[in-house]
Amino acid sequence: MLIKPLVGVTADSTEIGMHRAHAVGEKYLTAVVEGADALALAVPALGERQSAVALVHALDGLVFTGSPSNVDPRHYGGAPSAPGTLHDPSRDATTLPLMLAAIEAGVPVLAICRGFQEMNVVLGGTLYQNVHEVHGYDDHREKQGDPLDRQYGPAHTVRLCADGLLRSLAGARAEARVNSLHAQGIDKLAAPLAVEAVSPDGLIEAARVSDARAFALGVQWHPEWRHADDALSSAIFRAFGEACRARRAARSNAPA
Repeated sequence: MLIKPLVGVTADSTEIGMHRAHAVGEKYLTAVVEGADALALAVPALGERQSAVALVHALDGLVFTGSPSNVDPRHYGGAPSAPGTLHDPSRDATTLPLMLAAIEAGVPVLAICRGFQEMNVVLGGTLYQNVHEVHGYDDHREKQGDPLDRQYGPAHTVRLCADGLLRSLAGARAEARVNSLHAQGIDKLAAPLAVEAVSPDGLIEAARVSDARAFALGVQWHPEWRHADDALSSAIFRAFGEACRARRAARSNAPA
């Protein structure tokens, strides 16, 4: 029997009632199961209570999800956050070491929205905490009162960089429409990252780890949202799934 690859999907630390809980959006799990043709497993935000190295050795791929919380600026030397900014220290303590361990171990990585920001931070980059407050950049935030279909609808185009992975996945098209909705964004790009897509205002919207041993792509938009209805989103999850199957096969054939 063909055993599908096992993909970890990062969760946020939250509360349900009076109890601490770990939550991940169903859209990410569905995209892994249907779009990548893999098994999805939520990875709780337990920090050092679970070894990042042990996790990556148990998994065939990792999806780092979006989140309403922001990466704490202490992790990239940024100014203190504005009062009221939502942070998730348990997630930071989990995803940042896990991201680095996964890339180093050659585990396929797909980093989405906050996940893309985590990728940039852990590899040495910095973030704008509020892109809309930076001169020259557009307001990339969604309108909270809008229906989800409008919030996650196409927001703007991105230019896909020549000879990049996304350009290839898009069938050599130079542009794509994306559902980008975020307040934080990439400021200084980490040195190991190669730009994959740029928005009309010049903000970096996607990058890959240039010397990664396996698939390692970060996007600022949300390809998991109704992935089957968008050609590029479908292609991203197919390519990620293929990389996870390759890792699964390599691990199955490795000597005990």
